[in-house]
Amino acid sequence: MTYCRTRLWVDGVLKAEDFPLQETSNHLAERNALVWVDMCNPDHDVLCELAQELGFDQHAIEDTVAHAERTKATRYATHTFLTVYATALAPPLANDLESRLLLARVSIFVLPAGIVTVRHELDPQKPVFDIDEVVRRWDENADLLKMGPPALLHGLLDVIVDGQFDTIQQLDDAIEALEDGLFDDRAVTRTIQRSTYRLRKELVELRRVVLPMREVINTIMRRRAEHADTVALDSWYSDLYDHVIRAAEWTESLRDMITTVFETNLSLQDARLNTIMKKLTGWAAIIAVPTAVTGWYGQNVPYPGFQSVVGLVSSAVIIVLVSGLLYVTFKRRGWL
Repeated sequence: MTYCRTRLWVDGVLKAEDFPLQETSNHLAERNALVWVDMCNPDHDVLCELAQELGFDQHAIEDTVAHAERTKATRYATHTFLTVYATALAPPLANDLESRLLLARVSIFVLPAGIVTVRHELDPQKPVFDIDEVVRRWDENADLLKMGPPALLHGLLDVIVDGQFDTIQQLDDAIEALEDGLFDDRAVTRTIQRSTYRLRKELVELRRVVLPMREVINTIMRRRAEHADTVALDSWYSDLYDHVIRAAEWTESLRDMITTVFETNLSLQDARLNTIMKKLTGWAAIIAVPTAVTGWYGQNVPYPGFQSVVGLVSSAVIIVLVSGLLYVTFKRRGWL
């Protein structure tokens, strides 16, 4: 089922909303008009019909319907095509090795008088990408809409980048929680290992969609410079580019951090194993004392105290004294 939403602004003022898709080309031809068309999980026929009406490149349509398309920006003769991903983290899953990262692909066609967004959501009732937040930001900065499609595009990308920031922050918090548990003697090593593996998997998936965003914003800014677009939005796009750079750098630092957590966990396991081995060795030495003494006194030959209470007392005293001496020595050295 296709979920469609449309809007028309004229000179930055909202004039129409939820008009039929068939009227899109007519509104695009109006003077000072700005059009937005949004489709969620569109039927292929509906998408092809709109593409034919608006003159979208066939390669862009193929990228829109293809699976696992990478983040990119491509310039065509009549429009610019972008593929970006909104991100979110799902609640903890039953399988703690399964990635919680949720991705929603957003394909964007930037036209001279509007934009068309095509969203792919697993569950349209619980979308990963909050399109209502995009509309709210457009309404809050209605004066910018007089500058045309670049203003719409900025608001859309800004929400996507903010969502990526939220995801990165949640992963950062999860990694910090792992660090706190590393030095907790009550922590379950297996749980830490599984959580570390899951976080590494989620970071790898996140990097694939966050890092290429730099090139996407670069392409948009170069195109604006080449077409001598209004400089009023330059500061907005510069701020957006700065956020993208920070998100990329933050993701890289988290990858280094989770690698450090993984290596530290292995080192701590080795250290704990060494401690256990020292304790076992110390107790084995203590236990060897009564074994040696009773073995000596158990020989089948006469010895001092043979068949006498003195022999029992002397062997018991030797066991207690030597075992106690070893225990005190090992305890002071931290072996027990």
